[in-house]
Amino acid sequence: MASFGYEAIDKLGKTVKGSVDADDQDRARAELRNRGLTVLDMTEQNALNKDLNVDFSSKPTARDLSVFCRQFVSMNRAGVSILDALKMLGEATENKKLKHAIEEVRVDTEKGETLANSMAKHPKVFPELMVNMVAAGESSGSLDVSMERMSIQFERSEHTRALVKKAMIYPIVVCIVAVAVVIVMLVKVIPTYTEMFKELGTDLPALTKGVVAVSDFLKAYWLIIIPVIIGLVFAFGAFRATDTGKHFFGKLSLSIPALKNMTVKSACAMLSRTLSTLLGAGVPLVEAVEIVSKTMTNVYFKEALEQAKQDITIGKPLSQPLQESGLFPPMSYHMVRIGEETGNTEEMLDKLADYYEEEVEMAVASLMAAMEPVIIIVLAVIVGVLVGACIAPMLTMYSALDNL
Repeated sequence: MASFGYEAIDKLGKTVKGSVDADDQDRARAELRNRGLTVLDMTEQNALNKDLNVDFSSKPTARDLSVFCRQFVSMNRAGVSILDALKMLGEATENKKLKHAIEEVRVDTEKGETLANSMAKHPKVFPELMVNMVAAGESSGSLDVSMERMSIQFERSEHTRALVKKAMIYPIVVCIVAVAVVIVMLVKVIPTYTEMFKELGTDLPALTKGVVAVSDFLKAYWLIIIPVIIGLVFAFGAFRATDTGKHFFGKLSLSIPALKNMTVKSACAMLSRTLSTLLGAGVPLVEAVEIVSKTMTNVYFKEALEQAKQDITIGKPLSQPLQESGLFPPMSYHMVRIGEETGNTEEMLDKLADYYEEEVEMAVASLMAAMEPVIIIVLAVIVGVLVGACIAPMLTMYSALDNL
């Protein structure tokens, strides 16, 4: 399949440029005609003149997708056709990746494919959860309801993620500033005492000698230290991506009390909200649980839901594997059990999601309250050592001057 660069005019009379892949130039022109473009010029691209068209724009956020869903619902309920809605949304969207994906979805839908299948071709833009919701909405004739539920889902999940990120900003910024200050002290301030004491012929105190030794090491081997640190960062990321790393950090987050509280409640909020959204759109329970398992960030919760899917397949109620996993708090599986017994699982999950989303906010606040004194203590120790290393030689210097 060859790549052809083109210059064309769209339905609005605007000149557009780009590239299209096709077996030959005739099929490339036909593809562009299907997109509503009038071709002015077309040339086959090679390694020298190929338009790389590398898209460095960021991946659409949950907020971007939420706005997309809400605008789609508004247009759909106003009587705008799906194709026209997609065209208007594509023109109004600022995120380039989402804009391109919407245009491709519109073209595929115009060819006769379902909206869900068209979206499924862009997994990096439209998550599997959204594709399944759209498929369920199309099959049940309630696409606007499914998209509206997705907008709420994206808004709530983005709110939860934003809370967690907010909790991490303060300690990260403080650590970066602390590291920068320590490096400046070690490289610029502390070494001056060495020169002063050499002139006086007096030995440095032990504490200052240790700090000066660290300073000399940094200055002598910084060309080695920096690549080593970068290598360790990449190795850390690679380890986290392995199955062993996922289980190690998953276990760690469930072992530290402050982190465990937030991890469990975040998982319960995500499970409840997403499962409620899927069931409300008519997605079968087994399929819904499988989709929810893929949204879990902690591998232990992911495996627990994968096991729950297998148990549901052989006839067990969802509440039973949730309880047997030992990961979910009693309230979660008790509420699910009540919903199963009363035939109102969706409503129970909605209430459970509201409860745990509030609990996540409280858990984040508690984590911040616990981290602040720890950070202050650590900084106090570091500053104390540096101040001590500066003051100790001054006291020794005064003693040496008195003996002159």
